Amino acid sequence: MSRSPDLLPRFSRGERWIHLTLGTLVGVCILTAAFLYLGPLSALVGRRDLVATVHYVSGLLTAIPLVVGWLLSRPFRTDVRRLNRFLPDDSRWLRSPERRMGSIPSGKFNAGQKLNSAFVLGSVLVMLATGLMLHYFDLFSDSQRTGATFVHDLVALAVVVIAAGHVWMAWSDPVARTGLRTGFVPRDWARREHALWAAELERDDHPGPANG
Repeated sequence: MSRSPDLLPRFSRGERWIHLTLGTLVGVCILTAAFLYLGPLSALVGRRDLVATVHYVSGLLTAIPLVVGWLLSRPFRTDVRRLNRFLPDDSRWLRSPERRMGSIPSGKFNAGQKLNSAFVLGSVLVMLATGLMLHYFDLFSDSQRTGATFVHDLVALAVVVIAAGHVWMAWSDPVARTGLRTGFVPRDWARREHALWAAELERDDHPGPANG
């Protein structure tokens, strides 16, 4: 069955699974951390060691979707390169109070999404490294463990704040959620929210006459 001409392909099936898997693992880490470190919730846990083990294993696994995606998914690698490249208008987009009005065109990902992806990658690496230091604490000095604990807790707080903002933004944009669920978005939404990317796809669909 061919797709509707009113829809544009946004994410491959592999990319959608990477997003879902990583989001689930981060959610498990946040939930188990809450039960481990917040007094009222900690009192409800009968098997603290099990919760700690789930937290540790989930943290270890957060890097797996990213590594597997990079190795096996060409669309994922292409989108990672997009996320890693700032366009001339990205700085203007960040500074403009009307950035969500479509007045400043963006590519497949706007500047806010690029910054968010950089934070996600950085936080996964930092939390993985500091988590391993805290798990294998005998290998490190007291000062190193203290520093790792401080960094781990500080980045964890930032992850909670950024994750909450990410969920709120997704909740306020049902079309974007549909794109993550189905892989397709309406053409008019793409032209409004990601005009440069929509134009790129439309050029691919209707290439101009060859030169020469």
